[in-house]
Amino acid sequence: MTSRDGDKRKLLVVEDDAGLLRQIKWFLDDYDVVTADTCEAAVAAVRRHAPAVVLQDLGLPPDPSGLSEGLRAVREILELAPHTKIIVMTGNGDVGAGVESIGRGAWDFYAKPFVAEALRLSVERAFHVAALETEHRARRAAEGANDIEGIIAVSEVMLSLVRKIEKLALADVSVLLRGESGTGKELIARALHTLGNRSEKRFVAINCAAIPEALLESELFGFEKGAYTGAARTTPGKIENAEGGTLFLDEIGDMPLSLQAKLLRFLQERVIERVGGRREIPVDVRVVCATHQDLEELIPQGRFRADLYYRINEVPLQVPALRERRACIPALAQRILRRYATDNHRERLAFAPGVLASLAAQAWPGNVRELESRIKAAVIMTDGPMVTSADLALSPAGASARALSLREVRREAERGAVREALAIAQGNISRAAELLGITRPTLYELIDKLGLGAAPDPGSAEAASDGD
Repeated sequence: MTSRDGDKRKLLVVEDDAGLLRQIKWFLDDYDVVTADTCEAAVAAVRRHAPAVVLQDLGLPPDPSGLSEGLRAVREILELAPHTKIIVMTGNGDVGAGVESIGRGAWDFYAKPFVAEALRLSVERAFHVAALETEHRARRAAEGANDIEGIIAVSEVMLSLVRKIEKLALADVSVLLRGESGTGKELIARALHTLGNRSEKRFVAINCAAIPEALLESELFGFEKGAYTGAARTTPGKIENAEGGTLFLDEIGDMPLSLQAKLLRFLQERVIERVGGRREIPVDVRVVCATHQDLEELIPQGRFRADLYYRINEVPLQVPALRERRACIPALAQRILRRYATDNHRERLAFAPGVLASLAAQAWPGNVRELESRIKAAVIMTDGPMVTSADLALSPAGASARALSLREVRREAERGAVREALAIAQGNISRAAELLGITRPTLYELIDKLGLGAAPDPGSAEAASDGD
């Protein structure tokens, strides 16, 4: 069978019986058949060829009469390429083995001996489903893959964040958003408000770092007429204005200590006093805070109150940097381009070929804010019908940026996952492997392949004791 571009679709057949393998290749000569006869060879073939479908015997050496190697191959192939459709081949009447393999993640099973047309139909059906799923994932990526306005969630880390937002939106708890500047923390705060029970009321935001200390108290708590020179009339503050809705305190780490105590009292008692006033005013608001600073480090320095930290940190949410969600960048860039192209009456403006890949390969230290500024400037300045890498002043491929490829994206994702698992497990290889859902030997191979430093040799005393 051929794909839309005319090339034969790759099918990996994992079978150690040479005679049976020749028979299968003859049955399935419409496909570009790649072969392997061991678990290790099968995983290597998946890495190299990325087949959408794998036809695999469960009895593989060194355990050809058992299931252990075949099931290990199923697990490791799906760890490497989760969307692969694996059809396992079982012995005559061995339905139990097929059912067990499906429980381990295989897509279907086929019992020997083979009937040519039935086998071909099973393989073609697997390719058809794989193609539909690929098309669906691509469509979700183009649309942003979520229903929360303004948030692009294509990468796993952002999809996970969206699921947490949806759960927290209806829970009336204080949320602390943590992340680098420019990652979109206010957008997350607005999503918590919009999806929650307070959406009919106001969302009021204030940047604690942007207002001078002398004015911040009046901005937050309001003031009474005559409280100070120029206070010609009583004015409610941001907290009162958010009554019934959501108060977003951005850059909470920059709030002066004197105001931290007053904010803490409000959070505990839900009443405020305006500057120059004596009357307690009850206010019902949900509070969402954000910071790019490490508040735990500020506490021992005497720059942030520990009791306030615990009060605002009822539920923490980490907003990932743009470099940690590279898969989101193409869809995000397209949305930004459409917005600014429309604003500038250049609706037909598009990215030149290869630009989206280059955008996804950049470091983006300024995160989404930097990406948006770069695209906005390019829309204004470019003269042609397409935005080029030169218009965006992108680093050339091979310099600070790397050409984007699925392998590189996968490698970055693997590196991040392994680092995080090792950190959580405090270097314990067995526990880190368990967290990742892989075997210890596989983790050793990953550490070596990803260049994460020398892992203990599997046969060494250190490795032998790491499960203690």
